[in-house]
Amino acid sequence: MIETERLLLRGWIDADKAPFHAMCNDPAVMEYLGPPMSREDVDAATARQNGLLAEAGYCFWAVERKADRAFLGFCGLKPGPAGTPIEGRIEIGWRLAADHWGRGYAREAAAASLTWGWANTPADSVWAITVTGNSRSWGLMERLGMTRRHELDFDHPQPGLDERLKRHLTYSIDRPAGT
Repeated sequence: MIETERLLLRGWIDADKAPFHAMCNDPAVMEYLGPPMSREDVDAATARQNGLLAEAGYCFWAVERKADRAFLGFCGLKPGPAGTPIEGRIEIGWRLAADHWGRGYAREAAAASLTWGWANTPADSVWAITVTGNSRSWGLMERLGMTRRHELDFDHPQPGLDERLKRHLTYSIDRPAGT
């Protein structure tokens, strides 16, 4: 578990599934992420993340607000997706419910995830990808100090993606000196 001033980043529990399902069926949240997720998709995603946590020690952790124990979304680290320029590298990612946007939660969780990654993995860099239109996501990448890697931008290989979701930007951040 990772604790910040306002948040807990932790493994997934059954109580996360209903709010996660609702979040993944909100058109605003899913605008740049693809189709809505079924309950089966949510079950598979949460099981996959807990499997990564058990195997690697990290995942896209569930994000919980400490003040009221509310599920806000996810943020964390995982292996980069196969068939992309970040395959085999550590990827940072996040997704929050729309009613929690604009409050600094994603940045707080992402910064904590990076700090955890530098302290607990040998990675020399952490990577991120997003579709070109998702300015909220790549804007956060830049606020975190990540650098756009133009030469590694790519069309995502996932089958069936809508054309506007294919082109992806690639960002990275190097391990800070002394960590």
